[in-house]
Amino acid sequence: MKTATALPAGRFIDLHVIQSLPFANLNRDDTNSVKTVQFGGVNRTRISSQSWKRAIRLDVEQALGQQTLRTRRLAEAIRRHLHEDLGWPSELATRAGIYTVMASSVGAKAPKPKKSGEMPDSGGEADVPWGTNAMVYVPEAAVTELGAIAIEFRDQLQAATDLKSHDGKAVATAKSVMPGEKIDDILRSRNGIINLMGRMLAELDRAGVDGSVQVAHVISTHATDIEIDYFSAVDDITEAWGDQSGSAHMGHNEYSAGTFYRYTTIDMAELLRNVGGAEDARKLAQAFLTAAINALPQAKKNSTAPHTFPDFIAMAVRADRPLSYVSAFEAPVIQESGEGYTAASIRELNNYASALNTLMGASRAPLAQACAGTSALDTAGLGERLESVDDLVSAAATAAFAPRNGQ
Repeated sequence: MKTATALPAGRFIDLHVIQSLPFANLNRDDTNSVKTVQFGGVNRTRISSQSWKRAIRLDVEQALGQQTLRTRRLAEAIRRHLHEDLGWPSELATRAGIYTVMASSVGAKAPKPKKSGEMPDSGGEADVPWGTNAMVYVPEAAVTELGAIAIEFRDQLQAATDLKSHDGKAVATAKSVMPGEKIDDILRSRNGIINLMGRMLAELDRAGVDGSVQVAHVISTHATDIEIDYFSAVDDITEAWGDQSGSAHMGHNEYSAGTFYRYTTIDMAELLRNVGGAEDARKLAQAFLTAAINALPQAKKNSTAPHTFPDFIAMAVRADRPLSYVSAFEAPVIQESGEGYTAASIRELNNYASALNTLMGASRAPLAQACAGTSALDTAGLGERLESVDDLVSAAATAAFAPRNGQ
């Protein structure tokens, strides 16, 4: 149970980013097509929040040295740990993994028997051997901790028979061998990453964590077209021998390019409830904001190398509610002569923020706001201009954790 912690003066930290991306497809759909959305009556390129959120999570994990696992393959992870790291016989390690997940409240499903001549599954949920009934999201250390329980009950596991199904009898057998509540306690464990991102696990009571961060889908600030890239692969021997014409492979992919608006916010009150201490909450918030600025989805990176950095970044600390500026781009940005979309997008963002602040009135104004970027444009509507990302992140965290009402 977390102890009560005083709420920060700034409940929300909003992050607004303008970033140009070259010819790329950072997040494609099930047909390998560029994701799009109709907004303001025109077609925009879209990058899903889930895609960018995962890239952010991986960056935060690296920065904090805290790893998490999102997986249905927990039984396999336990088997590998016991067999490869601790030298257990493969059969016993496999049994331990299966019994562990079956004894938990999450449960698992036995592999579906293949009919004669049936092709293997394509890698979906049905193809996971003894996969948990729902994807679990746990600190990476949970695998080692579950392995420790298997070690404690090794004698019982050696005496047990292999489970063949996931019916009620099999569940009862697993629970008679392995301590289900101890396993559940480990599945409820969390670290800073889970406190930030949240966790949904309806199968296990008290395992849910309300996420502290919200990430919007990324959209281009202007209308975009989808480009089709036709490609072929040369057969090196055919080229060297010169005895045939044609390529070894031909295909096509979809790409787009443009300037994008990205928005995310942190609910500091929710983060404090999850973490319990202002120092830890501030550390997590700063790590997340830094990662949200730097992170980039990695799809097709080897063939497009789209490694740009944001052209402009703004942050606002608010006491009442989070506020996206995406409506600045409901009317698609029109580039002016001699410039691209980036400068025009920054101008529109600044103009919209200024107008919105006036409309909302002084009582709802941001507690603090600041910005940074490569452009020399006037951005006074978005706060004080700072020199670097580090300065911006630090200033936002300081403003959010300032004493309430001067206390």
